[in-house]
Amino acid sequence: SRAASPPSPLWALPEELLLLICSYLDAQALGRLAQVCRRLRFLSSRDILWRRIARGCLNSGFTQLGTDLAAGIPVKERVKVSQNWRHGRCRRETVLKWKCKQVASFSSSFLMPWMELDSEYLYLSQAENIQAYHLCAEGTGLRRHPQAIFSGHQDDVCRFVLVNSHIVSGGGDGSIVLHKMHGSYSVKFSAHEQEVNCVDFQGGLIVSGSRDRTAKVWSLSTGRVGQCLHTVQTEDRVWSIAISPLLSSFVTGTACCGHTSPLRIWDLESGQLLTCLGTDFHRGAGVLDVFYETPSLLLSCGYDTYIRYWDIRTSTRKCVQEWEEPHDSALYCIRSDKNHMIASGSSYYGVVRLWDKRQTRCLQSFHLSSPTSSPVYCLRFSTTHLYAALASALHVLDFTAL
Repeated sequence: SRAASPPSPLWALPEELLLLICSYLDAQALGRLAQVCRRLRFLSSRDILWRRIARGCLNSGFTQLGTDLAAGIPVKERVKVSQNWRHGRCRRETVLKWKCKQVASFSSSFLMPWMELDSEYLYLSQAENIQAYHLCAEGTGLRRHPQAIFSGHQDDVCRFVLVNSHIVSGGGDGSIVLHKMHGSYSVKFSAHEQEVNCVDFQGGLIVSGSRDRTAKVWSLSTGRVGQCLHTVQTEDRVWSIAISPLLSSFVTGTACCGHTSPLRIWDLESGQLLTCLGTDFHRGAGVLDVFYETPSLLLSCGYDTYIRYWDIRTSTRKCVQEWEEPHDSALYCIRSDKNHMIASGSSYYGVVRLWDKRQTRCLQSFHLSSPTSSPVYCLRFSTTHLYAALASALHVLDFTAL
C-alpha cells in the first residue's frame, strides 16, 4: 500500500493561523521561536505579536489606552530596551556643563534649567536664553553646540513649553515670550508683577502662574495676542501649572503657605474655581510639578516628598495612589510614560528615580551629582534616553547600551 505522507510542519500553516497561535506566547517563547527558521524569525518579530507584551512593559511607547507614541520603532526592540529601564542598565554621560550663576543677594544661587524634548531636538533654558540642541541620529546623545538660540527675556527663563512649533516661556522679568521655532516671529508681553514661575500653552491659550500670587489666562487669537482673559487670585505663590487635555480647565500647584489646598482646578473659560484636590497637605507642602496623563488622571509632586496620582473621576479628596521619596527629599520634577513608569527628580545629589505604578517601592535610582549636591530641576525621556538638567550640567542616561 502507498505510504502516508509525513505531516506538514507547524510553520507551514497559513500566516493568519500562525499569528493567532503565536499571540499566546510570551517574550521568551517568541525569542526561542525565532531561532527555528527564517520564516518563523520574520513572523515572530511582527509588531502585532509584541504589542500586547509591550503594553505591560515600562516606557515602551504605549499609553494605558493603547495609543502608540513611538510609531516607526519596531515594538520588539522597544520591549528589549524596556528591560534595561526596569533593571537600570544604562550608560551615563555628562553631555553639557555650564558655570553656576552667582547672585549678590545670595551666598550661592544656581541656574534652574528647564527642558523640552521632541524627536529631533532637546530645548534647554540657560539663563535668559533657550537653546536647541540637535539629537544625534546614532543615539549617542546630542551635539555640543546649539543649532538655534531663542532669546527675549531680561532675566532667567523660569519655565517654557513646546507646542505645535511654538515655544512659550515665562521669565524672572515677569514677561511671557512666544517664539515661532522655524522663523523669526516672536511676541513678548508683560504678564505679571513678579517672576513667571510656570506656563502652559494649548488650544490658542496660555496660562501662567507667578510669585505674585496670581494665575492668568492669555489669548493668542488673531488681533488679541497677549490680551489677559482672566486673572485668578490664588492667594499663594504659583509654582506649577498645566492645562487639561480637554482644554476645559487648568490646574495650579501653589506653595501651600496658607490653609487652602495647593492643588486647585480652575475653569479655563470663566477662571472660576472648580475643585480642590486633597485635604491632608501640611503647611509648606508646595506642589512643584504637575503632569496630566489623561483628562482625568493627574500626577503631582513637591516639597512634601510624595508623588501623588489623582483620578478626578473617583475622588478629589484623596489621591488613588502615592509613593514616598525614600530619602525624604523634596521632588522638583516628575514625568510619566502615560502607562506604568514614573520618573522623578529629587532635591539632593541629583537623584533620579524610576517607579513602576504597580509597585509601592522605587524601582531604580541614579545619583548624578555626588559628591556635590544639586536638585534635578527638570527631566525628560524618550523610549531610549533620559535627560536630567541639574544646576551646572546636563546628564543623559542611554538605555540602549548593554
